[in-house]
Amino acid sequence: MPKFNVIVTQEIEADTAEEAALLMYQELTNRATPLNFSVVDESEATTSITLDRAKADEFASIDHTADPGNW
Repeated sequence: MPKFNVIVTQEIEADTAEEAALLMYQELTNRATPLNFSVVDESEATTSITLDRAKADEFASIDHTADPGNW
């Protein structure tokens, strides 16, 4: 199965990288999940993706580990 790096893309103003990471953590724990991502595959190709919230929520509500195709 291929592997991907999924990177949340969000511009955050901060004084330091640590502060930016902490502000991002705060966003993730207190607000809706981000919908903008960069995805890097094994060949280092990068794709920018913006998810549709309704479709993403529907996908997240299903236990995809039960699909024999995932075994």
